[in-house]
Amino acid sequence: MEDDDIVKEFLVESYENLDQLDQLLVELEENPSSRERLASIFRTIHTIKGTSGFLAYSRLEAIAHVGETLLSKLRDGTLALDQERTDALLAMVDAIRRLLKSIEATGREHEEDPSELVARLTSLSEDQRAVASKPAVPAPASAVAAPTPAPTPEPAHEEHAPEPEHVEARKGASESSIRVDVQLLDRLMNLVGELVLARNQVLQVTTGLDDSAFLATSQRLNLVTTELQEGIMKTRMQPIGSVWGKFPRVVRDLAAACGKQIRLEMEGAETDLDRSILEAIKDPLTHVVRNSADHGIEKPEARVKRGKPAQGLLRLRAFHEGGKVNIEVSDDGGGIDVDRVREKAILRGLITTERAAAMSERELQQLVFLPGFSTAEKVSNVSGRGVGMDVVRTNVERIGGTIDLHSRRGEGTTLRIKIPLTLAIVPALVVTAAGDRYAIPQVNLLELVRLEGDAARNAIDDMHGTRILRLRGKLLPLVRLRDVFGLGNVHEEHVSVVVLQADDRTFGLVVDEINDTEEIVVKPLGRELKGLGAFAGATIMGDGQIALILDVMGLAEKAGLLDEARGKAAHENVAEAKQAQVTSQRLLVFRAPSGDRSAIPLDAVARLEELHASTVERSATDEMVQYRGELLPLVRLPGDPRDGREMLQVVVCAGQGRSVGIVVERIEDIVEQELDMHASTQAGVRVGCAVVQGKVTSILDVPALVASARVGIAGVSRATHPR
Repeated sequence: MEDDDIVKEFLVESYENLDQLDQLLVELEENPSSRERLASIFRTIHTIKGTSGFLAYSRLEAIAHVGETLLSKLRDGTLALDQERTDALLAMVDAIRRLLKSIEATGREHEEDPSELVARLTSLSEDQRAVASKPAVPAPASAVAAPTPAPTPEPAHEEHAPEPEHVEARKGASESSIRVDVQLLDRLMNLVGELVLARNQVLQVTTGLDDSAFLATSQRLNLVTTELQEGIMKTRMQPIGSVWGKFPRVVRDLAAACGKQIRLEMEGAETDLDRSILEAIKDPLTHVVRNSADHGIEKPEARVKRGKPAQGLLRLRAFHEGGKVNIEVSDDGGGIDVDRVREKAILRGLITTERAAAMSERELQQLVFLPGFSTAEKVSNVSGRGVGMDVVRTNVERIGGTIDLHSRRGEGTTLRIKIPLTLAIVPALVVTAAGDRYAIPQVNLLELVRLEGDAARNAIDDMHGTRILRLRGKLLPLVRLRDVFGLGNVHEEHVSVVVLQADDRTFGLVVDEINDTEEIVVKPLGRELKGLGAFAGATIMGDGQIALILDVMGLAEKAGLLDEARGKAAHENVAEAKQAQVTSQRLLVFRAPSGDRSAIPLDAVARLEELHASTVERSATDEMVQYRGELLPLVRLPGDPRDGREMLQVVVCAGQGRSVGIVVERIEDIVEQELDMHASTQAGVRVGCAVVQGKVTSILDVPALVASARVGIAGVSRATHPR
């Protein structure tokens, strides 16, 4: 083997080992009695020392040698690991990494003087303070460190030889795996993509042919192409733990710098995803972890004061679900202070004061994703520059992922990222609208529905300008692909609906025809078309024509189904309500003055009244009546003409320590049933809508109705009882 090949192999192996050392040292600091981790760290440093001596890298050899000496004494039990020694060993790993980068870039070590670090490690190796009360645990003869550096990669002394089981493990690993250049894998992936396109074209040609030999050959080509594609995809898959490996060190150093105590837990490190996806999320994940440690988790004294343990918890979790990789980063810190977020956003000119006052807590939390936003008081090497979460969201969405933030003040914050397994070749459903073909990734597909004639007319209703499909007792908002792209209308003899999942929302996409499913090769859109949020890319079909790939999230937003903050908040409110309503709920059903069928929970109803219109008093824009010795504000629902009705039907509701009267057209019924609500994306007093007694019914938000009358009450009180 040539010297250049030896150096290249040495660099590759050393980088891989160093990536593991950071995590092993942090874990060892938490559990110093782990001989397995200590032995693994020792073997890695010993290998680097021996090979660097053979290759005449003197600085690298000197640093590794003193580190090996310290590790040997820790392993023998004559010294105990503490924070100072851990800091020094981590500094050694950093110094080795810098030297390796210099060798990789220039072919030689840089001029950095290692004498200070060598002296520090030597001093810590000679300090016998830590184990005075603890007898040394003798290490096996096969694990004693050599006192001098080895001149060649071969062990200088017999005691450095790895134990037999390690020899067998290394031998097995070397015989079962080889190193492949990443560029070669990328090239193979591109070629497989072209092969898939060619396969699709061949299968297109065979449609309708009677040549049995040609059909058999094309089916064989299809089978081999599929197996080859799966094999190449597997070679590109890597566990997410390869990215997570550096986080224990990041969290440890950041906790020390901020004066905090943080425990890091990682679950699902073996979750696989494509290498290109892994590279794309590496930096966003690092920023999120640093952000949680810096902004999320409080200092020990603050946590204890709030009744929490002094040590904060930062948890990483990854798992496969619905053909995507889900990553959660959660902490048990102080959560997002929305008042502070509002103040900072106004101060930085990101939103107006009027807009901020009208925003919900959920919407205010989403402001952390705005470019230039930061709550840090001063700029540091950790935060405060206003560059961060907006870049995280941009990078995640660039690879077809979504990001969501949920926080409870005083309890903690959870950030959820959903990303595709791969971006190269994906199964898709091909649909047609106005003669154009579109591909929909199957990861977003839930089911297909086709309605004919009367079934289509009876199952679809119009609710406040949104078409709603009643599907198995549930309400599904519909979006016509023709409407989204302005492709004109056509008489529909039947309705073809593709039921899709967009983030946590479900909706139906109405198309002209549903064609077939096939694997497509994703081709990115040009730079000029990147701003088209409804498209995720393009592909070449079997007949050589181009089809655009729909971005389901972008399509839902373009259709107005996902008002970025309000829509998600409404959906969350409904989800929480559904969680609580596992049993039947009693509802008061009535007809609103606008003609809409509406309902409110019967528990919120205090009484039903019929009041004469002449008893209504007005103050500015507010209406009220003197009712049982108190002022009862009246709430008019949207669409109320406020005509000259002599008698008013009023539903008196209590909440938040006050009562209000809701003016309705007529009371229809009291029913008891389970609710499956569809969230409202419109601002107002509607929580959502549901099918009640077989009819679409608006479910009103009683707390919002009560809150809307508060200003009027206060104004009347001051006017009626002047000081």
